[in-house]
Amino acid sequence: MEDKFCIVLTTTNSQEVTQQLIRYLLSNQLAACIQTLPINSHYIWQGEVCNDEEILLVIKTQSKLFDKITVAIEQIHNYEVPQLVQVPITDGFNPYLEWIEANTN
Repeated sequence: MEDKFCIVLTTTNSQEVTQQLIRYLLSNQLAACIQTLPINSHYIWQGEVCNDEEILLVIKTQSKLFDKITVAIEQIHNYEVPQLVQVPITDGFNPYLEWIEANTN
């Protein structure tokens, strides 16, 4: 299977931004499903070690939509440099993958 489907990961520290991203991505059929999880992130920013409570968004979509998702996240997000990574789905349960395809544009 080619990498037709993917998971896009981003994080935010704002419930408001999280809800804006979810509404935009789902209503524009850029994602079929978005899961959120509370996480604790440890990272280096501007030379300082940081630790923040964040919300991880796990976005299920088609790989061809990654560029549009990137634009949306850049416009809506409250971070200067948001996490924005694509993880290919190399295989999966066919009915689930068909559902992703049917619910994304």
